[in-house]
Amino acid sequence: MLFNADWFFGPEFEERLAEARRRCALAHHPALESGKADGNKDFKDFVGQLETRTVIYLRDGFSYEVKELIPRKTTTSLTFECTPTDEAYKVGSFVVTIPYDDIIRVEIFAFHPREKPEDMPAIKGFGGPHAAPSRPKRGEERPPRLEAAD
Repeated sequence: MLFNADWFFGPEFEERLAEARRRCALAHHPALESGKADGNKDFKDFVGQLETRTVIYLRDGFSYEVKELIPRKTTTSLTFECTPTDEAYKVGSFVVTIPYDDIIRVEIFAFHPREKPEDMPAIKGFGGPHAAPSRPKRGEERPPRLEAAD
């Protein structure tokens, strides 16, 4: 799939958000037939209460959770506020700009606020504890010095 400005700011993104909400609501109302669900007041009320999360995956293996899309004049890159996962970064705001060509997948997750997942997905493009590269300790970097025997 090719992602571009039209996909995010046109009807496709909104249609996918609506579809995720609809499918979540159908899962919570299994007795309703899919074709008749939209006419059910409880169903419609439930859909209106649902929240969504959007995660963007990039070619380099990084991923970001979108907090809010930011419209820009350019059509070559996507700009958005990122949802930080590391507590230390939650005090500020991160605005991310990525080329559309680097986006390989977009996931949208719909849920009811009272069932909100406690754990956030591991977002590699941002914060969080990363394993430091394995480095030898200072004493292990070089062989021990052999003192010249007199």
